[in-house]
Amino acid sequence: MAKIKKKKIPHINREISWLSFNERVLQEAADKSTPLIERLKFLGIFSNNRDEFYRVRVATVRRLSKLGKKALEFYDEDPKELLTQLQRRVIEQQIRFENIYQELINELADANVFIINEKQLNSSQGKYVRDYFSQEIISTLYPVMIDDSKPFPYMKDKASYMYLKLESIVIKQKNKYALIEIPAKATSRFVVLPKQANKHYIILLDDVIRFNTDQIFDVFGYRTVESYNIKLTRDAELEMDNDVSKSMIEKISKSVKARKQGLPVRFVYDAAMPNDMLKYIMKKLGMAKKDNAIPGGRYHNFKDFMNFPDLADKSLVYNHPTPLQHKYLINNQFTTIKVIKQKDILLHYPYHTYNHIIDLLREASIDPKVDSVKITLYRLADSSRIANALINAVKNGKKVTVLVELQARFDEENNIYWANKMQEEGARVIFGVPGLKVHSKLILIGTKENGKTINYAHIGTGNFNEKTARVYTDFSLLTADKQIADDISKVFDFYENNFKIFDFKQLLVAPFFMRKELIQLINKEIHFAKNKKKASVILKMNSLVDKEMIEKLYEASKAGVQITLIIRGACSLVTELEGWSDNITAYSIVDKYLEHTRVFIFHNNGHEKMFLSSADWMSRNLDSRSEVAVPIHSPEIRKQIKDIINIQLSGNTKVRIIDRKQENAYKPRKAKDKIIRVQDEVYNYLKKDNEKHALLNKKLIYN
Repeated sequence: MAKIKKKKIPHINREISWLSFNERVLQEAADKSTPLIERLKFLGIFSNNRDEFYRVRVATVRRLSKLGKKALEFYDEDPKELLTQLQRRVIEQQIRFENIYQELINELADANVFIINEKQLNSSQGKYVRDYFSQEIISTLYPVMIDDSKPFPYMKDKASYMYLKLESIVIKQKNKYALIEIPAKATSRFVVLPKQANKHYIILLDDVIRFNTDQIFDVFGYRTVESYNIKLTRDAELEMDNDVSKSMIEKISKSVKARKQGLPVRFVYDAAMPNDMLKYIMKKLGMAKKDNAIPGGRYHNFKDFMNFPDLADKSLVYNHPTPLQHKYLINNQFTTIKVIKQKDILLHYPYHTYNHIIDLLREASIDPKVDSVKITLYRLADSSRIANALINAVKNGKKVTVLVELQARFDEENNIYWANKMQEEGARVIFGVPGLKVHSKLILIGTKENGKTINYAHIGTGNFNEKTARVYTDFSLLTADKQIADDISKVFDFYENNFKIFDFKQLLVAPFFMRKELIQLINKEIHFAKNKKKASVILKMNSLVDKEMIEKLYEASKAGVQITLIIRGACSLVTELEGWSDNITAYSIVDKYLEHTRVFIFHNNGHEKMFLSSADWMSRNLDSRSEVAVPIHSPEIRKQIKDIINIQLSGNTKVRIIDRKQENAYKPRKAKDKIIRVQDEVYNYLKKDNEKHALLNKKLIYN
């Protein structure tokens, strides 16, 4: 019997859609309403994003391309054709990137900030740079002469190198090539030169090295003829050892070390490099020119521009208002736990201070009523106050259980460090769940009060990381709701005993039930729409690429359900497609903070259901990660979330329309319309809420 072909569901390839997202980041670098130094930082974010894209996504497609026709069995597109498309799009973006950078150089000069190279130094600046090089830089450099009789030196992933052609000044010596790793980790990539009048001068570390190569090679009988910046990106996939005798930490540690030797997936070079130098280096690397060789500009590793000096000129950088205290936690006479016992609390970073979470854990570590603390950790800050609060809880005799996800990509080493540290201090550390990544953001604080056990819970959309909480928008729900706390207790029971699967009364939990329950919620909206009742879905998340969920949204759209999407990153759903997505609109917000919250709202025939979640709608989140979505019951918090979502939908600057052509057009605004910048409006909304609460309290006191 012949197989029935399933109808193909319209979708945009995830990798292509992701490049469209990174184009939105590039738009911010080009946007003249963005402060100049922030525009440079957006070039850094764009570059950093693209590096990770190559290390992870392109590396995966390259591996698939080696499978030939077999790849089509589990991948919809020909990987080789996709690689060609990606290469073309990346080169187009790189050309735009270089043009924007040159525009910024000129605009900064108009603002008396001059980024100069080694050829533009005057005599006093030249002396300063030579002295700086001798005192601060030369000891951090380890030049490698390339010798054809020896193996080609290993080039690190993520590092940028000076590639030099050397000419002998001794008659009998052959000309040579050399590599110098730019030591951006050991010192700043930017050298701020002495100010002249009201003018700032900055030179990149790369050009400081170029200016001083004679100090390195002259003594060996060589002078530098030419020097160019190059960079190699390697496959970042972890190859896991299956040796059952090894611990999870040993396996991850070994895999992280092996990752550093991953196969090259991209070679970036200065487009001005002569052909003979390019051919030589690519031959040594074993790469053909077509193998993801990207011509670039004079500088690479633009991610360092994320840390460009601020120069103390406030007009050149964003205004980041002071984070707010939550209205119920301002100068509070009670512990955070006592406040949570009275009412649910919603924190919204970076508008609210993250110190509230640090305070919660610090208080729990010394509160005599607290006997246990459980937490999931995915990405920790380098000097984590979260981890230190947990260690303090152990020292105060609390039973502390910490689930550390060792496979949080690019944070493995940091997580291993903190896992070992907490284990040494006496915490019970669980190293993930076999076959699953734990991505949930949970805290469960257990207390003994009047002979009863009462649990207090945290469910969030973002990591327990005080550093990223300053730039990522996220929600944290703090609650003493017994059913929610009991459900979270079951989630931790699962982490400790992986063979147990529980029923949950309140939470949607992946990979067990979340997908099924989300589909049921959409099916309800379809039912209401077919019965001529109002039906709507609002979804805010980072990525929407899961094909089953996209198909269900198409089905809902066809039934008349009004669907509104706010998607920061990749969106594989095709909007503006007649007969498929007529009732779907999609937006993306890219601004000074990275939009990271996940909110799901279903109209439910007027009995609205609202969830906060750690999960995007991707197959990995719904099927192979431990994720949680929590329902919001508090009328006050429900209103607050809805108000914030409505502010986002009313925004008319920094908001793009996600269309079927991936053109990233800005949401239109009429000349007379008030400018609504979402992130500023949300801060103002929360600030006014605090002021209303303070005024009400004042009236109550006087009455």
